[in-house]
Amino acid sequence: MRLLVVGGSGFLGGELVRQGVAAGHEVAATCHTRPGEASGVAWSPLDVRRRADVEALVAEVRPDAVVNATSRQHDWATMATGAANVALAAAAAGGHLVHVSSDAVFSGAATRYDETCLPDPISPYGAAKAAAETAVAAVAPDAVIARTSLIVGAGSPHEALVHALATGRTKGALFTDDVRCPVHVADLAAALLELAASGRSGVHHVAGADALSRYELGLLVARRDGLDPDRIPAGLRAGSGVPGPLDVRLDCAATRRALRTELRGARRFLDAARP
Repeated sequence: MRLLVVGGSGFLGGELVRQGVAAGHEVAATCHTRPGEASGVAWSPLDVRRRADVEALVAEVRPDAVVNATSRQHDWATMATGAANVALAAAAAGGHLVHVSSDAVFSGAATRYDETCLPDPISPYGAAKAAAETAVAAVAPDAVIARTSLIVGAGSPHEALVHALATGRTKGALFTDDVRCPVHVADLAAALLELAASGRSGVHHVAGADALSRYELGLLVARRDGLDPDRIPAGLRAGSGVPGPLDVRLDCAATRRALRTELRGARRFLDAARP
């Protein structure tokens, strides 16, 4: 499979590139400024906000599949307009698109959301992600829209924050009322590549099996890494001024039945007793 990973130098993108190469795919990847470290990959700088540039690159690569893993928290043009540009280019080139979305498209009012639930975002980030979903579905109806949750693994921002809090290098707190379904980056990447190689389309929920608060997740990371969990400060997101939903749990039952990839829960992949 000729695979194009848009946003290949990011945390998720880097894992997609690594697994794609390991699986023997012909991998091309984009970066915003600097290429990733993976060898055997055709790297290209790309600003997804520039439609002509996106179209030219995709036409040159002629990918069988495109995975759009680009995300910039406070940049509407990158997340929404950029997603539309990638979808237009993929559709024109005949590549199967997997667009990575987020549980932030939901408000948390319903707590549990399956693939049939419509977005009702309450944050700018969630609104941008919801707009991207609308654009992708309109432009590339055969695409996969893969909603995921908090992504963890070695090098993830959340694990880095846990270490910084536990060692006193930074101040802050992990919220006890901010609940998600954390997914390991390796599981997520494998599931996205499986979807890319499949003929599936539409919305898929790709998240971990456990619903945990960010504080509970932080305790698991600390214990696994030999840090003192008592040094992890706890706080409440409600009333903190941090925008976004509190409790969002992605129901992934339908997607799990369609995938061979196992989406482990955080209690399993962060269990210090396991090898």
